[in-house]
Amino acid sequence: MIKVYGSPMSTCTRKVLMTLAETSTPFEMVTIDFATGQHKKEPHILRQPFGRIPAIDDDGFEMFESRAIARYIAEKARSPLVPSDLKARAKMEQWISVETSELAPHAMKFVYEHTFKRKQDAAVLEAATKALDLTLPVMDKQLSKTPFIAGDSFTIADIGFMPYLEYAMATPARDLFTPHAHLMTWWNAISERPTWRKVAGRLES
Repeated sequence: MIKVYGSPMSTCTRKVLMTLAETSTPFEMVTIDFATGQHKKEPHILRQPFGRIPAIDDDGFEMFESRAIARYIAEKARSPLVPSDLKARAKMEQWISVETSELAPHAMKFVYEHTFKRKQDAAVLEAATKALDLTLPVMDKQLSKTPFIAGDSFTIADIGFMPYLEYAMATPARDLFTPHAHLMTWWNAISERPTWRKVAGRLES
């Protein structure tokens, strides 16, 4: 059975938990306590040399980095979360790259500034707003053509965006997202998947 070392509140851990849920893969959750710095100490630092979460141990096969872990879990389960078609898979990878570089770091600026700080840094939020104002119309245009971000089926590309939107929509960043109708239709649909509602703590076990 796969052991997941992480935190249920962590964005990156949630990507892995969502992939596990969508593939009905059994797992054991081992919570890493950020408050005590457990992620920076042994034995976790031996699993994840950068001192982050999550990491997994699949019967002795160890991995870190959430996007790579999600691919591994989905492919091991032979799940359509990773398309078998070459071109469909390439599109999935394209949108995973967009999430990594163009969405996640900027959305999380809003989360950090509005969740963990009493006084927000206007310059940080201005830069994040500018970046999202470039990214969100690109996503919206794609989602005007396909029901999911990489095409006609739900993939780990969609999963990658979900933790960031879940948190960002609880901040003033929501006002940047809501004008994009196709993006919001997509988000409203995928965020109500029972698997995600459970991962996000919005559905009882």
